Amino acid sequence: MKTFGRWLRWALLGVLGLAFAWLLWLFLWVMFWSQFNPGTTRFMDIRLDELREKNPAAQLRQQWLPYAQISIHLKRAIIAAEDAKFVDHEGFDWEGIQKAIEKNQKRGRFVAGGSTISQQLAKNLFLTPTKSYFRKAEEAVITLMLENLWSKRRIFEVYLNVIEWGNGVFGAEAAARHYFGVGAGQLGPVQAARLAGMVPNPRFYDRNRNAPGLARKAGIILARMPSAVVPE
Repeated sequence: MKTFGRWLRWALLGVLGLAFAWLLWLFLWVMFWSQFNPGTTRFMDIRLDELREKNPAAQLRQQWLPYAQISIHLKRAIIAAEDAKFVDHEGFDWEGIQKAIEKNQKRGRFVAGGSTISQQLAKNLFLTPTKSYFRKAEEAVITLMLENLWSKRRIFEVYLNVIEWGNGVFGAEAAARHYFGVGAGQLGPVQAARLAGMVPNPRFYDRNRNAPGLARKAGIILARMPSAVVPE
């Protein structure tokens, strides 16, 4: 019995040590990226591996653009579409989370997460696209780090530059050039609304650019954009 107790204590210490090492690793990366732009993300690495299974020479399209050079229309469109309370909340939209929980319970499976922009960025930087409550817990820890160590402007700047916007397309600059042949600084309101509408399912809309659902979503986003508040 004593041997089992010692083994259990060592096992618990091992688990705690691994958890601490994981948290420290996350903390150091979050601190580093507060000052330096991410060259890649977990999502980018996953998508690149998928593309290279079919084409070993495949490359992602992504070009960093400073926050001030990104169209104000795109900033407003993303806020209107993804997280209207972004500048006010501390990383979590509790009302949205409650609605997501109710939707998941109704469907009997995990179909919605109620994610804010901060949570989406946490997922893109470090996690996989899989949906589970454990992954949501990991996402919550990273979100707290981002919200406490970065400004809202920095969170939004990195988000706009790293999120997926098509098959192998990441970030606002690559998306603007991929879909409209212009830089992200030249996007108009209608173009911005369409790009924002693609965010939840970018690879589908890359293949189905004239999908009726996208046009409807873009119209709704366009109407909401004037009231969207973006980080300065």
